[in-house]
Amino acid sequence: MARKTRIEYEGACYHVISRGNYRGWIFKEEGAKQAFEECLGEAVVRAGWVVHGWVIMGNHYHLAVETPKGNLGIGMQWLQTTYSVRFNRYRKESGHVFQGRYKAIVVEPGEALGRVCHYIDLNPVRAGVVGVDQLESYVYGSYRRLQRPKERTAWQNVEMALQGAGGLRDTASGRAAYRQYLGWVVEELKAGREKKYLNLSKGWVIGGEAFTEDLQKRFGPQLMSARALDSEGRRAWREGQWSQALQVLLKKLPSKDKTDLRASAVWKAVVAAQMKATTDATNAWLASRLTLSSPTYVSKQAGLARDGRLGSVGEALLTKLKSKG
Repeated sequence: MARKTRIEYEGACYHVISRGNYRGWIFKEEGAKQAFEECLGEAVVRAGWVVHGWVIMGNHYHLAVETPKGNLGIGMQWLQTTYSVRFNRYRKESGHVFQGRYKAIVVEPGEALGRVCHYIDLNPVRAGVVGVDQLESYVYGSYRRLQRPKERTAWQNVEMALQGAGGLRDTASGRAAYRQYLGWVVEELKAGREKKYLNLSKGWVIGGEAFTEDLQKRFGPQLMSARALDSEGRRAWREGQWSQALQVLLKKLPSKDKTDLRASAVWKAVVAAQMKATTDATNAWLASRLTLSSPTYVSKQAGLARDGRLGSVGEALLTKLKSKG
């Protein structure tokens, strides 16, 4: 079977995640982590990548990688194949080392890429391996080298991680502030805030609406036809399409109508009806985005609008939403 299409273009950035086969502990020994890091360095040089962050855990690894040549697939194939051969030769074993295909989420450069770097740097903390105050002691990742410039590799770029933490510079004071910033992130997560960090390993894209819409326009047909996305990615893709359609409808509504925030507001019923008529948006998603009480209530209100039971106001709004202008 042919490999599924990836989103690849010159200068693309990714959050790459790959796990051991059957979630096996392929990096349990320190030697295995060291060997993979050496292999990663070789792959980066061969492919001409820039690595903004990485961490090697017991059964998986994360990368925040930039591909100036648009060659993620070629580089990743060499990395994982080469390490697997070396791993099996050392263990005198055979078979798959990694679990299926790696996950590669496209990331918008700038703030979004900075958040991914922070997420990666904090992986040992989330896993309970070290506390945030001892994070520098975790050897196999980008954070330790960010804090120790003399230990950095030639292919590590610390700019995104530091700038994403409030425009910090690569100085002693900037690195100290970054350490404090990650501690703040951990506390915010414990308090149930900073929820944007919880979705940095999900979906197919991490970035703003304009960035996401541009990718959908450029790569949508080929990706969806090739079923290149996993189930989670396809769901996120569909929701992105629904969001775009919803924004188009909302822009057509008179501003005065949208000031009525009640669940029973006529405009909400009309928008729900038009979304259901022109997209495959689910009632649950519409209930969330239109702040309606339940999926069942969405279905009820959309039915009233569709059947013309909301009076002249509802009919006029529905006609407006159906117009091409």
